Amino acid sequence: MSVRFDRVSRRFQQRDALRDVSVDIESGEMVFLTGHSGAGKSTFLRLLMLLDRPSSGQIWVDGQSLEKIKRRAIAGYRRNLGVVFQDHQLLFDRSVFDNVALPLQIAGFSIRDTQRRVRAALDKVGLLDRERANPSALSGGEQQRVGIARAVVARPKILIADEPTGNLDPQLSGEIMKLFEAFHRVGVTVVVASHDLALISRLRHRIITLDGGRIASGGGL
Repeated sequence: MSVRFDRVSRRFQQRDALRDVSVDIESGEMVFLTGHSGAGKSTFLRLLMLLDRPSSGQIWVDGQSLEKIKRRAIAGYRRNLGVVFQDHQLLFDRSVFDNVALPLQIAGFSIRDTQRRVRAALDKVGLLDRERANPSALSGGEQQRVGIARAVVARPKILIADEPTGNLDPQLSGEIMKLFEAFHRVGVTVVVASHDLALISRLRHRIITLDGGRIASGGGL
């Protein structure tokens, strides 16, 4: 799915979190969103996830204006999105399998289909043999892999990650980014917010830099 921000601004009281941002992301493209703390990365992602709305401007996803998506239709829109958080947001009273299965259970998938999809997702991130483990028994890198499996289990068309390697060492960070590249190669649009310039520069995908809520570089195709 393609993404277009057309002169998007988001103002909070007296502060502009985003200012006149225009960005085009092609369907199936992998891009990195970077910038200093407070540059607007999280605001950009929140607008894309419909957790917030622009103060002005338009956002288009797959040719559809997000402005026209009413509150009751937001859940349907978000089924196209997979989201990976820096802090995993796993449930430690459930197994790895049950954590990954949660989005499918909420969406009403059958038990058989859920089992098949969860095991395929865990296999993709190299954790099929840990499906019955509690997340507390896993390393930080393994917990992040569970978060990625949960994000992709419903086969989203856009994968969003907010500082997914922020708590990981360089080797694990590289491994996590390789997983995102694997999803990109099969046609998923991947948007990763990261401050790790040394890592993302090596991966040779487009880098969109935000500075003070504005696009400093990388916004166009």
